[in-house]
Amino acid sequence: MVGETEMLTGADILIRCLEAEDVEFIFGYPGGAVLHIYDALFSHKNIRHILVRHEQAAVHAADGLARSTGKPGVVLVTSGPGATNAVTGIATAYMDSIPMVIITGQVPTALIGNDAFQEVDAVGITRPCVKHNFLVKDVTKLAETLKKAFFVATSGRPGPVVVDIPKDITAQTAAFSYPEQISMRSYKPNNVGHTGQIKRAAELLINAKRPMIYSGGGVVLGDASDDLTALTRELGFPITNTLMGLGAYPASDKQYVGMLGMHGTYEANMAMHECDTLLAIGARFDDRVTGEVKKFCPHAKIIHIDIDPASISKTIKVDVPIVGNVNRVINDLRNAIKVNKNQVDAKALEKWWQQINNWQEKNCLQYDRESELIKPQYVVEKLHEITKGDAFVTSDVGQHQMWAAQFYGFNKPRRWINSGGLGTMGFGLPAAMGVSLAHPEDTVACITGEASIQMCIQELSTCMQYGLPIKIINLNNRYMGMVRQWQEFFYDKRYSHSYVDALPDFVKLAESYGHVGMRIENPDDVKGALEEAFAMKDRLVFLDFMTDQSENVFPMVAAGKGHHEMLLSSMGTTDRELA
Repeated sequence: MVGETEMLTGADILIRCLEAEDVEFIFGYPGGAVLHIYDALFSHKNIRHILVRHEQAAVHAADGLARSTGKPGVVLVTSGPGATNAVTGIATAYMDSIPMVIITGQVPTALIGNDAFQEVDAVGITRPCVKHNFLVKDVTKLAETLKKAFFVATSGRPGPVVVDIPKDITAQTAAFSYPEQISMRSYKPNNVGHTGQIKRAAELLINAKRPMIYSGGGVVLGDASDDLTALTRELGFPITNTLMGLGAYPASDKQYVGMLGMHGTYEANMAMHECDTLLAIGARFDDRVTGEVKKFCPHAKIIHIDIDPASISKTIKVDVPIVGNVNRVINDLRNAIKVNKNQVDAKALEKWWQQINNWQEKNCLQYDRESELIKPQYVVEKLHEITKGDAFVTSDVGQHQMWAAQFYGFNKPRRWINSGGLGTMGFGLPAAMGVSLAHPEDTVACITGEASIQMCIQELSTCMQYGLPIKIINLNNRYMGMVRQWQEFFYDKRYSHSYVDALPDFVKLAESYGHVGMRIENPDDVKGALEEAFAMKDRLVFLDFMTDQSENVFPMVAAGKGHHEMLLSSMGTTDRELA
């Protein structure tokens, strides 16, 4: 135990607990219910508080830090609207399994339930979108509760944990002791895969004729990218990554067939559909991957490795479930394959690769490179070229997110920071703030659209205050692009409220916050503008690229279709063909 005889206020106990957890940054916004905590922060200099301009941005910034480092993000907001403003960010983290501890202020315990000023039931409101939450009613339990919060947030399948603390608890005093370890009878994640199931999986993989590896965000969160890469290369199998799993396997590797799913590559989706053995690692078979469930991988025996038993056979029934830490299970699987006397069927695998190569000849990501308008895909390709594919890239949600996923080509994990499960517009800029603070020497780019960026545009003020040299890549098509694309395809071009009218002058807006703004209208100026922007190492630069309004994201799997039933682009037009 740490500091067993010290008598401290609840506020000081809280800060000491955060210091014990090696928390470097806390993102927040003050208010009445948390003023004792803010007063304690004034005296503790080991933790750097980042003052955002909206509580949603505080959670997104902590989220960006967590995704890029693997460490839990920490948030501090006040009661009432402070807590409710944070809910969107909490739900975003929950959907993508991001470790986070959110501290919400609460009215004094005597007033709870009396509809007091700025009172909401933070525990009740957040219950559906957190891994766990706590209401602290005894100052002597505060340190233990915080230890539990960090333990739950970071172990097993990670996720956000809310700790709701009434104001009077932060003023009361208690002896401070912080547990070095914690044990919770009702929460004991399983990290070790079942030996028999691992052996079954090895046998299936060795005997496969048309194998496929499907890797998700769990590989990134579990720091298992090196082990996945080793397994994949040892087997010689094709591999695809989900949107959340990009970078878990290097995109430049010849065995990588691209992202799968609604906007995945033709070859990835077709290989998934035709495979006879599927190894799914750290993925949850979400609807953007499966398409119509009845048509998903109809020929395959499915092996599923995941830390969360609730994810296995939740959507797709699997043949070999393995619950455990992906890092450990992958290594156990590698050992099981090595000791097996059988060998992979090389001839069958060669034939399988020939089929995949034929699918790749579709060139499903083609676009009109001779256009007189700026193509968004071209901007992303040039961004990759200028940054040498080594930037941290955050995104908002929509067409620009998909183009970033398709064309940046991530070779490292934790470089791609996006809201996958909840699809939260407004995520990109504050997430980039968290990444930039955690990685001050690295390049951070936020790929966004003119609709998304305005949802948290006030954080340009935060970026100025803390000198965050983020480069904002605004793919401006004057539409809510993905909404317009769906309206074009499925609503007979009735563009109901998808046009973003009365847009600001983003250059002047950026400049009004003290940043650099650039407007780019000609394709010939794209590369030069990016080079100029990234040469400004210590400045935030807002690059407003005026892109082709008619450009759509292809391939696309429409709602109700199987993952092999893709709409492909007829290059340079909006005509489609069914693959």
